[in-house]
Amino acid sequence: MQDDEYYMKIAIQEAKKAGAEGEVPIGAIIVKDNEIIAHGYNQREHSQLASSHAEFIAIERANKHVGSWRLEECTLYVTLEPCPMCAGAILQSRIPRVVYGAKDPKAGCAGTLINLLNDDRFNHKSEVLTGVMEETCGEMLTQFFRNLRSRKKNNTSTNN
Repeated sequence: MQDDEYYMKIAIQEAKKAGAEGEVPIGAIIVKDNEIIAHGYNQREHSQLASSHAEFIAIERANKHVGSWRLEECTLYVTLEPCPMCAGAILQSRIPRVVYGAKDPKAGCAGTLINLLNDDRFNHKSEVLTGVMEETCGEMLTQFFRNLRSRKKNNTSTNN
């Protein structure tokens, strides 16, 4: 658990980069043999690509780093529970272990709404560890959306 918290703190730093750019603050890193081989943070607004999620970006970078689509000896750390798209990418890249911080009640596919990562119908499954630094990860998202709503409300009231 101590190593998991150490790596989650680094994923949180990635999330803060996203937040600083006006993106939803979600960050991810991929670790292999105790070495961070890839990182990513949400970039959907900047790129205008639906696939620009933190996990997806980190997976693509890890694929390039290891020179293979298979990430069989890796652990993915992400600040928010993976969505359906990212859970699919995790399965397709054969990541055996996923550690996430906050649950996603609207799109979580690693145990909250469904668990794609442990479904026996797929030919690959990932071990999932939830709730690592959950409060910190969740508060970062809560604060981001609170600020966003406040800015929208202020813009609406100044335009009237």
